[in-house]
Amino acid sequence: MTTATAPDILSAEFARDPYSAYQVMRESHPLIWHEPTSSYVISRYRDVARAFKEPVFTSRNYEWQLEPVHGRTILQMEGREHSTKRNLVASAFRGKDLAEKFVPVIARNSASLIDGFRASGSVDLVADYATKFPINVIVDMLGLPTSDHALFHRWYTAIMAFLANLAGDEEVTQAGLRTKAELEAYLLPIIAERQANPGGNLLSIMCTAEIDGVRMTDQEIKAFCSLLLVAGGETTDKAITSVMRNLVAHPDQLRAVREDHSLIPAAFAETLRLTPPVHMIMRQPAEDVELSGGTVEAGRTVTCLIGAANRDPEQYTDPDTFDIHRPDLDLSRAYTAGANHTAFALGRHFCVGALLARTELEIGIAQLLDAMDDIRFTDGSPPPEHGVFTRAPQSLRLTFTPTA
Repeated sequence: MTTATAPDILSAEFARDPYSAYQVMRESHPLIWHEPTSSYVISRYRDVARAFKEPVFTSRNYEWQLEPVHGRTILQMEGREHSTKRNLVASAFRGKDLAEKFVPVIARNSASLIDGFRASGSVDLVADYATKFPINVIVDMLGLPTSDHALFHRWYTAIMAFLANLAGDEEVTQAGLRTKAELEAYLLPIIAERQANPGGNLLSIMCTAEIDGVRMTDQEIKAFCSLLLVAGGETTDKAITSVMRNLVAHPDQLRAVREDHSLIPAAFAETLRLTPPVHMIMRQPAEDVELSGGTVEAGRTVTCLIGAANRDPEQYTDPDTFDIHRPDLDLSRAYTAGANHTAFALGRHFCVGALLARTELEIGIAQLLDAMDDIRFTDGSPPPEHGVFTRAPQSLRLTFTPTA
């Protein structure tokens, strides 16, 4: 369905304010053929949820979208291969392994970064904390040298730029491909060493995990590390920034979370709904599919607008309002494949690192609130968001009173 007045997801106007465009799309243009990205764009909650849940919607799009920069990851896999390879890594991101092995790593990295600015009474939370915290955690979880934190941050930035390069900038593309080669040259010898001498780190777990005689290949382990670097870094980075921005902009809710840290998962879930880190994920149907507004032909790419679906008034009351006590957001399932928001996708390709992200947010936000009192926007008002594929403030300057 092509309409001249439909919003263009690559326009400067859309980048400034996608939320107004999302409303127009949901109401008048629920299915748009977008020529520059050669994809159908969908925006209603029920359509996006179908694209994530129904088996007819495959992840074949990742063959051209992700494979050039990551290699073949579990996101490109379907059926038994997907479930087996996913299960090989999933245990490290939940339960005993997460609690015993990696929670101390998360807490240590967060505290170290906070110690770097807490006495000053001011911080750019993006530059001084959010962009560093998840990457440092991932490097340490993998059991790699802490001296390589900056190197991984550079690789993460280049890969993320590649994935967000909807306009096809050739320099960005080439930088991403160089990064793939550099990361492969770095990791493959370490993977071989861990297979021979495994330890208790995440990389060793992936090197030795086995189900019914099936293990991950060296290339699959390398690809998952690359994917983890971006998926775990970008979402957590932007989520921390947006959670703090949303809370500081709503002092009553900030006060409630400060007084009761058990509300942090609710603040995170509501942020995922209202201002998600990732605004679009693609799928590719294996057969013709009827969606709101028309038919998507088999093999076509579908751009699923998470940011639009999560503000659909047919799904949520007062959807443009931040409310950590929202009754129509199911907190009991907010970090599972059965969530009723779409920020982590849904169904079989639900984000394998969702509980890791929740753990990082719980620890990080709690430590930030414990270290910072009377938090205010340095410039007096919330900073604007930036980005189209992923979105959050580029800077979050806060002034605060250091706690004793």
